[in-house]
Amino acid sequence: MASIKIETVLKEKNRMGECPVWDEKTGHLVFVDINAQKVCRWNPITGEVQSMTLDARVGCVALRECGDYVVAFGTRFGLLNWENQSVTTVSHLEQDKPNNRFNDGKVDPAGRFVAGTMPEEPISGVWEKQQGSLYTLYSDCSVVKQLDQLGISNGLDWSLDHQIFYHIDSLTYAVHAFDYDLQSGKIANRRLLYKLEEEENMPDGMCIDTEGKLWVACIDAGRIIRLDPETGKRLQTVKMPTPRITSCCFGGKDYSELYITSASDGLSQEELTKEPHAGEIFKVTGLGVKGIPQYSFAG
Repeated sequence: MASIKIETVLKEKNRMGECPVWDEKTGHLVFVDINAQKVCRWNPITGEVQSMTLDARVGCVALRECGDYVVAFGTRFGLLNWENQSVTTVSHLEQDKPNNRFNDGKVDPAGRFVAGTMPEEPISGVWEKQQGSLYTLYSDCSVVKQLDQLGISNGLDWSLDHQIFYHIDSLTYAVHAFDYDLQSGKIANRRLLYKLEEEENMPDGMCIDTEGKLWVACIDAGRIIRLDPETGKRLQTVKMPTPRITSCCFGGKDYSELYITSASDGLSQEELTKEPHAGEIFKVTGLGVKGIPQYSFAG
């Protein structure tokens, strides 16, 4: 097997790099910097990064079938037009929870955008419990709440047969599985899939490979772990050059490259001196597995 290679592809420091998405149509890596309120696009051929600043923290971005993007920012769902740098809000949620914001999200195999909320990071590092929810934005722009009483709604993906939904609530330090009704988008029957070990710290973003195995970013543990959802066992650990590893996605022309985002926010000035790679975006090759293309929002 080829040896694993980790390289920085984007040195520009993200405050909270998150939600990488490979845009096959353009050959760009799209991602967000939550705390900088930006959606960014990186061109791997020219190395150029374009960005668009929104008026609130942007938790996640996903592809649209029409070629643009769908975003969850603040507590709103929006349609983002890259050409004219505009966002149209299609739904405003949780207006009774001023401290909440959207976090991670992804499009399901039927073309719906699924994204969850969390309370804003407090100064003390102690999050309010059970303030988060998970929502589905349907193609007609209607919204349904699927789960509530979540701590920090985070990484999500679907099994290759589309019958199981995988979801991370970071404050449970675990990955859970649910039954997924692809026709309706309904989520039911939560069960524990994997509880993170102490040195793996807190789970963040997640993606799936063509073998149906999950790749989970471990924030503050500087690693990505590969899990077998059928056995609930960890198969592999990839140690990264900086601690605050936030999310991952497969990309490149054959989806054999794993792109990984990281954060520089949350580290003290002293820690930042010791962590020159904090906030960079990495590419991992030689894993011997490939990912699947991201689904696109049908609305």
